[in-house]
Amino acid sequence: MQNPEVFILAIESSCDDTAAAVLHNDKVLSNVVANQLIHNQYGGVVPELASRAHQQNIVPVIDAALRKANVQKEQLSAIAFTQGPGLMGSLLVGTSFSKSLSLALNIPLIAVNHMHAHILAHFIDEEGYDKPEFPFLALTISGGHTQVVKVNSFFDMEIIGETTDDAVGEAFDKSAKILGLPYPGGPLIDKYAKEGNPKAFAFTKPKVPGLDFSFSGLKTAILYFIQKNKQANPNFIEENLNDICASIQHTIIEILMDKIKLAVKETGITQIAIGGGVSANSGIRNTLKETESKYGWKTFIPKFEYTTDNAAMIGIVGYQKYLSNRFETSDVVSKARIQF
Repeated sequence: MQNPEVFILAIESSCDDTAAAVLHNDKVLSNVVANQLIHNQYGGVVPELASRAHQQNIVPVIDAALRKANVQKEQLSAIAFTQGPGLMGSLLVGTSFSKSLSLALNIPLIAVNHMHAHILAHFIDEEGYDKPEFPFLALTISGGHTQVVKVNSFFDMEIIGETTDDAVGEAFDKSAKILGLPYPGGPLIDKYAKEGNPKAFAFTKPKVPGLDFSFSGLKTAILYFIQKNKQANPNFIEENLNDICASIQHTIIEILMDKIKLAVKETGITQIAIGGGVSANSGIRNTLKETESKYGWKTFIPKFEYTTDNAAMIGIVGYQKYLSNRFETSDVVSKARIQF
């Protein structure tokens, strides 16, 4: 029987967003995120600036999360935090604060793998959203990761396919940079793609055996394609931006779907869930949803606010770990790279 009064404070600080959430069992009471806009002018996240911003944001963000949830610190059952993977300086801010608060309140400390959280975000109790049943396949797609994961239970997950070089988020952002779009460029490609023809330009899909991915070759092909066409027509990008974005996005989605179709064939599992920042992409969401009628799959697409980095997803893992008494001592350390 589940304890009806489990309150988890969750803290996420793996990259450039400082986030805190309060969960009552598997229901989110608050989910607060402070973005760091300073990185936009540098075309990417600057680790030193990110860790400094976390130090400035973490107390106000946690205070806002507790206030919004109408929960007092004394009511908290445990503190869950992102142990890794991520930027070391950023992780250290969240880890240090979580350890200190856990000690001060004399409540358990729970370490969470950021990538597990993207997958288990589907188990947040959210009206209108179904939860997958075990086992299911998870496609985790973000700026740093592209993985196909066989999820057998809350704590039994197996990576059956992953990128051999760049992640899908990098493919989107680097392509946007080639097109002269500002950072972060992935959402802009999605925006312009909606108005373009996905079959206007053809890009060769990389041939990678099994369930693994590769995106470095595609990025190079896009670079050469743009350079060649700009030589012939200096206004090529401006005159064809929507079609270029639609064609790039279409190619990336086809690469992802080819691997998912192969994973379904190899495992026999037809429940598919997506997670990670790139799962906010409308083209990927729509294509995956279409597979329900096309192939008879059952697909799970998280609420938009649970796709990008957030603390609610850390909290749901914290809740499941709390039920299983999977706690940490104050000796726990941040890990930029962490075993899946």
